[in-house]
Amino acid sequence: MEREEGDLVVLTDENGEEHEFELVDVFEVDGKEYAVLASTEDEDDEEAIVLRVEKDADGNDQLVDIEDDDEWEKVAARWDEILEDEASLEWDEDEDEDEEEDEDEDEDEEEDEEDEEQEEDEDGEGRGRRGR
Repeated sequence: MEREEGDLVVLTDENGEEHEFELVDVFEVDGKEYAVLASTEDEDDEEAIVLRVEKDADGNDQLVDIEDDDEWEKVAARWDEILEDEASLEWDEDEDEDEEEDEDEDEDEEEDEEDEEQEEDEDGEGRGRRGR
């Protein structure tokens, strides 16, 4: 099944009420696929739900609750790893951007200093030069 981050999924709860979720990620643990969903109804709710992806009799994907505690522990640990990896990548990207900004600022300062020195040289008042 083709899935992309941002796809919308509608789930029906035990009371028959429909709730809309956004697909955040899909990952594998022990050869099984799991989908991470975030509610689109509550913007302040940062919690995600994780469901196992299974095929029904017709070969269509269906999302199933994870009821086995051992399976849940493995899946939750893997999701935490994924989040840590993403946070690490974002941190690295932020550091790279900061370094690039610092390098640009350093280059700008050097260019300004060179311009000032050149202006002083043209005026005959540069460092190391004395008028006779």
